[in-house]
Amino acid sequence: MTEQARRGVQSVERVFELLELITDAGGDATLSELASSTDLPLPTIHRLLRTLVSLGYIRQLPNRRYALGPRLIRLGEGANKQLGAVARPQLKTLVDRLGETSNMAVLDSDMVIYVAQVPSLHSMRMFTEVGRRAHTHDTGVGKAILAQLDDDVVRGILARSGMPTPTPKSISDVESLLADLELVRERGYSIDEEEQELGVRCFAMPIPNAPTPSAISVSGPVSRVDQSFGERAVPLLREAAQAISDEFNGN
Repeated sequence: MTEQARRGVQSVERVFELLELITDAGGDATLSELASSTDLPLPTIHRLLRTLVSLGYIRQLPNRRYALGPRLIRLGEGANKQLGAVARPQLKTLVDRLGETSNMAVLDSDMVIYVAQVPSLHSMRMFTEVGRRAHTHDTGVGKAILAQLDDDVVRGILARSGMPTPTPKSISDVESLLADLELVRERGYSIDEEEQELGVRCFAMPIPNAPTPSAISVSGPVSRVDQSFGERAVPLLREAAQAISDEFNGN
């Protein structure tokens, strides 16, 4: 590789490092915050940010912070569609075997975004629009995703997004959620016990080694999605999550 090509590759690596640092910070960061999180020289960071701003991938806010820019939305939407396309055959298998609606969601900044769904054939069923964003703390997929992250990262997400309580059963404080996430890590799956919508229960499973924190779920009325349903659903969710992971990683 020539020296010029090597410098070009290095610049690409540095650009993506900055984009990931801003993403990890919740979508915006100051120049000094970025400098403290990387070994890159300050002039290099400033030069790369100027280039990204000119291209629309980063924007500078009135308070001088740097935020993810609108041109990234198109890239993200395209990537999410591809993730959903990979998962859809496994979601269909889950619906065929369990009879309830199946979803896939990924972490998008401090929220989850649903990227694929296969609906149940029941007349009374769960329906979540693909592309819908939801909080992490009161959804099955959200808790399965949060369980893959360090507690400090979880605290940061909740500090920025808040913890609204759509039902009386929603978890409303950080410490209670962290205790629930520890249980999710121990058993390997999460349960939304009517926390997003009364009368609805959801079992969700993290997707191991996904390119971005992701989870799949099955959900439906509590009258059908009960303990015996969960005993059947969990092994099938685990099998589907591993199959999706294998697809992502070319196995």
